[in-house]
Amino acid sequence: MVYYNMVQSINTKSEYHVDATWFRGMSVYGQVLIGDVGFEFYSSKNVNDFVQIPWTEVKLVIADVYFKGRYIPRFKIQTRNSGDFIFATRHPKDTLRAIRTHVSDEKMRKSRTFWQIIKNFLKR
Repeated sequence: MVYYNMVQSINTKSEYHVDATWFRGMSVYGQVLIGDVGFEFYSSKNVNDFVQIPWTEVKLVIADVYFKGRYIPRFKIQTRNSGDFIFATRHPKDTLRAIRTHVSDEKMRKSRTFWQIIKNFLKR
């Protein structure tokens, strides 16, 4: 019989959790947990596959917004030292609202649209 050590959560209080997908080469399915100390993702299949991001480490949260906010397929969390993490959740608006309670409004951004990227490319 094999026993796995469970990961210790960095949060003392869970405020929101939802099913999610972490995009890193291959998609990893699991749960997102938003708490008082940070953002956490835990894989459903592998207990050693997890992400824990304290709120002090978050540099930017960038959301892909389509149809004037009616559709948000994914969002990216940029950290100071560990790079970028891309997630999609079952209820992205509620997830971003829960993140917004811990991250200032200056750190919450919408991603550039396709036409903005083309326009910036042609200006060079």
